[in-house]
Amino acid sequence: MILFPAIDLKDGSCVRLLKGEMDKATVFNTSPADQARLFKDAGCEWLHVVDLNGAFAGKPVNAEAVEQILAVMGPDVPVQLGGGIRDRATIDLWLEKGIRRVILGTVALRHPELVIDACKAHPGRIAVGIDARDGMVAVEGWAETSEMTAVDLALKFEDAGVAAIIYTDIDRDGALQGPNVEATAALAARLTTPVIASGGVASIDDLKVLKARQDTGIVGVISGRALYDGRIDLAEALAVLKG
Repeated sequence: MILFPAIDLKDGSCVRLLKGEMDKATVFNTSPADQARLFKDAGCEWLHVVDLNGAFAGKPVNAEAVEQILAVMGPDVPVQLGGGIRDRATIDLWLEKGIRRVILGTVALRHPELVIDACKAHPGRIAVGIDARDGMVAVEGWAETSEMTAVDLALKFEDAGVAAIIYTDIDRDGALQGPNVEATAALAARLTTPVIASGGVASIDDLKVLKARQDTGIVGVISGRALYDGRIDLAEALAVLKG
């Protein structure tokens, strides 16, 4: 199972939100590139980056910070990026710049055909981010909750060639209350597409519980706040998930 350390970008800094609220942001590093270097030096195999401002604006906002992260990571550590990527031109641009995998969220609900076309053009390089509140998909930087369930949205892309579904339980995100393992495992079990768990990871025990459900199709886990505040030791986490 792969650990994806998270760098969430707001106003050029590395932050974590509480349950997706932009006004509840804690700044952990004013240099996202330095933070990326720390993760790389620790032996991380992937990096998860979100342009939070972009998610609300509907277009990339923290592009400079993303490019600095890419320069640090180089070709050795792949980066997946989400937030404000809502048209084909932006998808193509980021993939050309060196992003290994683009995450499509709001547009997956609004314009699923774009996801399908992007998967055909860029095999293995498109992920779908499904963020749910009480099981219902939330979009526009989590500001709006739709009337579609997370499972129904994921099933739309079963045959599209999506590299992964990144499933976030919004009410757990940044709250350090543990991931919603049952909902994540239930989603993964319904799909052939690999699932990456996100939201609420607070301890090594949380990682062990997720790894124990790997057979459902959970292939990775994203962690942010718990890594930043020391609740999870990065070296130990990497060892547990590889073990």
